[in-house]
Amino acid sequence: MSRILIVEDDEGILETLKYNLQAAGHTVHSARDGVAGLRLARTGSPDLVLLDLMLPGMDGIEVFRTLRKTSRVPVIMVTARDSEVDTVLGLEIGADDYITKPFSVREVLARVNAVMRRGVEAVEPGKLPEREVLGAFTLDRAAYRALLDGREMKLTPREFGLLSFLLGAPGRAHTREAILGKVWGAGFGGDQKTVDVHIRWLREKFEGRAPFSIVTVRGVGYRLDVEEG
Repeated sequence: MSRILIVEDDEGILETLKYNLQAAGHTVHSARDGVAGLRLARTGSPDLVLLDLMLPGMDGIEVFRTLRKTSRVPVIMVTARDSEVDTVLGLEIGADDYITKPFSVREVLARVNAVMRRGVEAVEPGKLPEREVLGAFTLDRAAYRALLDGREMKLTPREFGLLSFLLGAPGRAHTREAILGKVWGAGFGGDQKTVDVHIRWLREKFEGRAPFSIVTVRGVGYRLDVEEG
């Protein structure tokens, strides 16, 4: 059972989402403003956050950026207009998905399920080794762990799935579209820029420390190169 936090100031939308997500088997908590939502996100350990962009006091972008300083919980941004999606993408805040109002309950449930699904499951784990060891780095797909110098690295499901996918084909360039299809899944409705954001997060954690590097292939996408020796 997943814990979902809804941060939405429209009472009608909030109650509709809450009812249907609970009916689908999720535990749901909610907040009507950004400050309260941020507090619940920090203390309630949700598995996913549905975050409205336009909130009283602290808006959704500010909530997201503040939350990202300490947490990598998956976030679906909820916007009122397509132009607001452009604003979010332009800021490259790195949300996991975006939903534009008005939306159907079925669409929301599908997006929630897609984001909640571990990215590594979309990378056909049965065709990849359960465990890969590169010097001081170990990727354990079976245990869903990544270790560097014996210390477990804190990765979100999406970050783990992305790293698992790239490591499964070292030296091979992948387009952003191909990465989205394999790691985010065919039902992902967000922008390709989310790949760039997640690549940046992985680089921040591993670049210069792990025996591999994630290379930008201009005009194509990304490639993971393993250091020799």
